[in-house]
Amino acid sequence: MLGVIAGGDGLHARLRDLAARAKDGAKLATVRLLAPIPKPRRNVLCVGWNYSEHFAEGAAVRAQAGAPAQTRAPAQQEMPEFPALFSENPATVTGPDSPIWFPAPHSEQLDWEVELAVIIGKGGRDIVEDRAMGHIFGYTCANDVSVRDVQRRHGGQWFKGKNFDSHLPMGPWIVSADELDPAALRLQTRVNGVTKQDSSTKFMLFKLPRLLREFSAGTELEPGDIIITGTPEGVGFARKPPEYMKIGDVVEVEIEGIGVLRNTVQGRS
Repeated sequence: MLGVIAGGDGLHARLRDLAARAKDGAKLATVRLLAPIPKPRRNVLCVGWNYSEHFAEGAAVRAQAGAPAQTRAPAQQEMPEFPALFSENPATVTGPDSPIWFPAPHSEQLDWEVELAVIIGKGGRDIVEDRAMGHIFGYTCANDVSVRDVQRRHGGQWFKGKNFDSHLPMGPWIVSADELDPAALRLQTRVNGVTKQDSSTKFMLFKLPRLLREFSAGTELEPGDIIITGTPEGVGFARKPPEYMKIGDVVEVEIEGIGVLRNTVQGRS
């Protein structure tokens, strides 16, 4: 898949022509889908606090708990001036219908996060915003599964709590950028059929052009790089009382125009 993405417009046009002339393939029910990019070449790039309501719900929980200043959202009551950027280990990526491993004995605070994932198609450094959308190959769904107490344990940064094995499901496929306008897509999370998150990408604080500008500032983005763009309100840790996934739960994240990504929480033997 990385070769296809890096192949550029000429290869993409040839592949579309071949697909249009091909006979029907296998039925989805008879195959197992992998993540669209099963083994990302580099770390997955991530954005925190990119929806105002999620920023607010998290800040309220941390303030109520009396969290140390270094673990709180910047300027608790003010929207950030710059996006919060971090990365995740590519080895955490898994695909549709693959298990999400429950993190025992390390934690029982397993949370969900629906996110729009952006696949870079054209590399570049210091990308300007008015040309940024031309660098995008396509979009897929991501569930940025988070182990909340571990996430808070390490100085207020997210790396360890978001890097357990299998905790970044992606899929079910990539929708190419020419087929989808990402500006106002409905995002949802359901756990055992119950809706937990229901929002829209129109509420992103930092839109895709700004994110590409920030991530590429002084740093080369390459074809196949993945950016997951933040989650809206409705996460488990901010609920009253808090809710977390447990073994046997089925979690679905759905993004309008892309599809449904479904996984089941399982215990490791």
